[in-house]
Amino acid sequence: MFINYFKGEPSAHIIRYRSGKIVRHGEGANFWYMPFNTSVASVPVASQVAQFLFTETTANYQEISIQGTITYRITDPMLVASRLDFTIDTRTSRFRSEDPVKLIQRIVNRVQGYTRSQVNGLSLETALIKVRDLELAVFESIVAEDSISQMGVAIEGLHFAAIKATKEMQKALEADYREGLQQRADQAIYARRAAAVSEERHIKESELNTEVELENRRKDLVDTQARNNLTLAEAEAKAEELRLNPYGEMPPQALVALALKEWAANAGKIENLSITPDLLTKVASWVSSERRQG
Repeated sequence: MFINYFKGEPSAHIIRYRSGKIVRHGEGANFWYMPFNTSVASVPVASQVAQFLFTETTANYQEISIQGTITYRITDPMLVASRLDFTIDTRTSRFRSEDPVKLIQRIVNRVQGYTRSQVNGLSLETALIKVRDLELAVFESIVAEDSISQMGVAIEGLHFAAIKATKEMQKALEADYREGLQQRADQAIYARRAAAVSEERHIKESELNTEVELENRRKDLVDTQARNNLTLAEAEAKAEELRLNPYGEMPPQALVALALKEWAANAGKIENLSITPDLLTKVASWVSSERRQG
């Protein structure tokens, strides 16, 4: 008769069966046993991560692939062990059945079910954009489900790593998005050009207004100068008229005498003087006339 020793992992709830009955259980349990009548179940109680990838259809009949992970933990290992086979080969520590994998598949199936109900009501564009909203809605739904907790399992987290459309649809969306970007870029260019033309028009209008203002000022200046010159000429003419008025009342002889006096006073400045015979005759006549009258 052989006796073996089993040492359990701290992250597993170990259950020892003898002849089909539970004789001992606990996390990380260690014990001696007889192989011929003992079986051991190892239920992991640490947080586990399960990956998933499935395809669903949106409200506008477009297929999308959803990839992510779900984090869960077995909270009642004895309940899980009573419903699923978690017995292991004590020599290799491998499970003897596929039930542990089936537990993971059950959880993933629930995730897929709630995801389908959400995705079926969304358009392709919304499903691709609202990843976090979709993730939160599915997580809240699965946490609130009693069937999961009644299995002795608690859902700790859900993460959608990627939601993608088919390659053909992805290319179409990318082309549409690029076209939209190009249109916005063209609109920006047109807007800049329009702004530049408008600014140039404003500048030209400002320059024209400035030129008009300068011309108006120049016109006003010319008018003012003309009026000033006219006023000055009128004043000079008036002054000249006032200066010459006394001479108009004097007889010609007196005027000639004044002229000769002015000539005598400025004789040194006069280079040439022409006196005609007619002028001398008239001067002599005026002088003799004055003497007879005297």
